[in-house]
Amino acid sequence: MTDILEFLKNEGLNQELIDGIKDFRAKYASHNEYISRIPEPEYLYYGKDTWEEAVAAILAGRNILLAGPKATGKNVLADNLAAVFGRPEWNVSFHINTDAAYLIGTDTYDGQKVVFRPGPIYLAASNGGFAVLDEINMAKNEALAVLHSALDFRHIIDVPGYDKINIAPDCRFIATMNYGYAGTRDLNEALSSRFVILSMKPIDEADLIRLIKRSYPDIKDSFAAQFAKLFAEIALKAENAEISEHALDLRGLLDALSLIRMGLKAGQALELCIVNKTFDEYERGLIKDCINSRIPAELDRLAVFGA
Repeated sequence: MTDILEFLKNEGLNQELIDGIKDFRAKYASHNEYISRIPEPEYLYYGKDTWEEAVAAILAGRNILLAGPKATGKNVLADNLAAVFGRPEWNVSFHINTDAAYLIGTDTYDGQKVVFRPGPIYLAASNGGFAVLDEINMAKNEALAVLHSALDFRHIIDVPGYDKINIAPDCRFIATMNYGYAGTRDLNEALSSRFVILSMKPIDEADLIRLIKRSYPDIKDSFAAQFAKLFAEIALKAENAEISEHALDLRGLLDALSLIRMGLKAGQALELCIVNKTFDEYERGLIKDCINSRIPAELDRLAVFGA
């Protein structure tokens, strides 16, 4: 937590918000049983304005919806928020078959008797966790209806046949959604009205250079800049519909750097982690041309990272 708070200070986050995070953590201690669920993020989210909006919403007791296109850091920010607030995290990856029983819990036989097995929403609500609702617009409305009373002023979950759960005051729901993916649809008004909605922006080139250098401190400045420009060029081509969004993969770019550090040539690493994300030969050719114009295929570890 100290590392992320120091990062937020360096990013210029409002001091009142940083003090609010500290007060929140002091007020709500995590249950020892779930300490292992507090994330230790591999990457930090860059974007001061978005950080301030998200932190302010959580301190105000609101739940947030992170909405935006691919590669805008929605899941990274969700993990970062759980880490900085010191909350155990329960992840729910929504799909068309997600139902209320999975979210809240269901009866199961333990070998001797029928017992209630709590679901991730039940556990997060009971234990003051952050429930990350990933791709929330892929679920059916009838499944999400069970969240309505948890997300509005009632702050309860009524479990049929069992008990009413009062949502812990330190529990928050962080939903994410992409636009236009297969299987997604518009979020219904009743649900969207229960969130503070943050419109996620793509990472800019300067912040991407800082992210690369934080992840790989030994990378040469010139190559950190070239890899950031490569990502920006792929993003522009995707925005202009010259290529699909398959190759627009920030994790893939960082993975490619890790493979170069392990000894692969740059061309091999970028093919594995970027080019091969699409299966259309014409599109693969466009992406390869984009890569070759900036990153020589024969670059090796010593060239990119130095001794």
